[in-house]
Parts: sequence; structure tokens; C-alpha cells
Amino acid sequence: MRILFGDYAIDADRRELSRAGTAVHVEPQVFDLILHLIRNRDRVVSKDDLLENVWGGRVVSESTLNNRINAARRALGDSGEQQAFIRTVPKRGIRFVGNLQQEGSAAPLAAATATETTTPQEVTFCRTADGVNLAVATSGDGLPLVKAANWLNHIEFDWQSPVWSPLLKVLSGRFRLIRYDERGNGLSDWDVKDISFEAFVRDLETVVDTLGLERFALLGISQGAAVSIAYAIRHPERVSRLVLSGGYPLGWRKRGNPEQVAQFEALLTLVRNGWGQDNPAFRQVFTSLYVPGATRDEMKWFNDLERASASPENAIRLMNVFSNIDIRDLLPRVAAPTLVLHSRGDAPIPFEQGLLLARGIPNARFVALESNNHLILSHEPSWPRYTEEICDFLGGRVAG
Repeated sequence: MRILFGDYAIDADRRELSRAGTAVHVEPQVFDLILHLIRNRDRVVSKDDLLENVWGGRVVSESTLNNRINAARRALGDSGEQQAFIRTVPKRGIRFVGNLQQEGSAAPLAAATATETTTPQEVTFCRTADGVNLAVATSGDGLPLVKAANWLNHIEFDWQSPVWSPLLKVLSGRFRLIRYDERGNGLSDWDVKDISFEAFVRDLETVVDTLGLERFALLGISQGAAVSIAYAIRHPERVSRLVLSGGYPLGWRKRGNPEQVAQFEALLTLVRNGWGQDNPAFRQVFTSLYVPGATRDEMKWFNDLERASASPENAIRLMNVFSNIDIRDLLPRVAAPTLVLHSRGDAPIPFEQGLLLARGIPNARFVALESNNHLILSHEPSWPRYTEEICDFLGGRVAG
């Protein structure tokens, strides 16, 4: 099926680009570049990303890369001044911004022009009973969806990151998405006395109460799943639906797996010795564990996020709290309709942990994702199913 934009059409299967029915000759790499931009139209694509995905990680000169970008622009009638399809985002990369339509359908594909200016987020702060300032981000319109905080969040950094932003933009396009940075993390206060599971649940209560939300859907990713479950049991009248992604009922010290305990103890040592260093080598270990299928650009963003989201001291405190989570006794008490998603190859949070959640929560729907990543990335094959399952369950289908 051809994809249409302006006077142009592109057919990925036949590898053809045409304008007003006439074939446009482009070199294979230029065609691949255009196609990669179209497929990743929901984000800015960096030069490192292009090298990874168009050139297969091969080293090419800056001039060669710029020549191919300019050739792609010429093929689409663009120039450095007129950027109707390929727009330069200073210091970040380029992005496809044309309006796409599938041949034979009047409905546009997911809007490529949905940038930060059309789906802005508003950042505010609220204060907990023990005096901690929590950063809160709100974006989009529609039914409220609250994402419980998880470690390695930074509401401003995530909004730009190719790791997190595709999911945030999809959800913001269909719901009123509310996110916040947990205490000791991101834009929330780092210098805090109490970092505990109970404090995390109270923080979620504070955010919801401050915003005056009466009823909403709740999304918990990673350890945010356990926090979401605890909240849903305390406030069943408020939680309409519950989505748990990459979650677990048992922290790594509670799973009875000596090998995993040893692995995470080694990670604690890495955090203690190298988390705050300019050299990302120590943080790369975490990145390779959590998103092994990431592109070079995504890995760089994730490396930077680790240091931006928490100090070494707080990272260790957070990891120790997560290690002792045990909410098995709470699972049978969940009343909200629940969707559980988990990657089969998730290394830090084994697949069995997702199964434990689904088996323990009454009538939970379970979706196994064919991925090795803890966080599902927008370019992997499991991405369409991931977003469709979430939006369908919450009542906001993915467009296109």
C-alpha cells in the first residue's frame, strides 16, 4: 500500500517514489533515508540514528551524510529554506513533517506535525505532607490517564527523548496524560529523608488530590506497577482501569534467584563508583540491560537520562527500595479491569513476573510482547501492538 503526501507517493515494498504519477529517481540510500524519516515521523531523528539505521552503523563522513539529506530534500522539492517535508531541528536532527495518508483512505495517518508546539506539556509542582516538591506534567485532552512515576524518569527530558517521547505523544494525542517525577528523581526534590514504597504511594495520592481527579485510568510501568496496584486498592472508586507494563510483584531480593541478586548487587557497585562520571561506560551497562535493542541514538539518550534523573546516592536508595517490594497479597484485591503487558525477553524484570501479576489479579488480560527490551521502542515490531493494546483497552484507538 502506497503512502501519499502532497503530490508524492512512496511504496516501501516496491521501493518507488513518485510525484503526480511520475517516478522520481533516487539513490537507494536516499530512498531509505526518506522512508526512515516517514516511519519515525513522531520524533526528531538524529544523525547518529541515521547512521545506525540507514547506513547500518558504518562510519561515513559528515559531508556524505549531508549530501544524502540534501538529495532527499531535492527529491521532495524541499530546500534549506523551504522545509515542507524535511525540517531541521537545530542541534537535534531532522524530522518528517508532511501530512501522510494511506492510498484508498480519506483518513490521515498519525499526524507528523504533532510536535511540542501542537501537543505541549505543562509543568507544575505540588507539595507533599512531608514537604517534598513533586514535578507534574500534563499534556493532551480527553479522559484522564495518570502514569505513576518510575525510576529513570525526568518529565522534561523524557518529553524529548526518542526512548520515551513516542509513547508519551501517542497517549497525549488520545488522553489527558498526567505524569510526575517521584521524590529523589527528575525535577522533583532530590534532598529528601523518606524514600520508601509507602512514600511513593502517598506521592501518587498527592498528585491526584492536587489535580482534583475524581476518576481516571492508571498506568504503571516497571516499579510504577506495584505503586499503581497499591493505590488502586486504597482508592478503588477512583481507578477506572489499570494498565501494567513491565511490572512485578516481587523485587529482586524477594524472587529467590541468587544469580539475579548477585547481578543487581554488582549493579549497585557500578552505580556507587561510576553513576555521576562524565564517561558513560558505567551507565551503559544499565542501558544495555534495559534496552538492548536500542539504536545508538536511543542508547545515548538513555545514558544521559540516567545521570539527569538521579544522583548516585539516590539511585542506590531507590534500587534498595525496589529490591524489597512484595505486593503478592494485594493482587487478589484489585477490582479495576486490568491489562498486563510484558516482554518475553525482559532481562531486568523476568517474564515470569508479568505472569505473576496477571495470574494474581482477578480477570486480568495478559499480553506477551515479542521483545527483549524492558521499555518498548517505537521502531521495533512489537510497538504497534503495544500501543494499540493500551489505547484499545483505555478506549482511545491508535489512529492510522
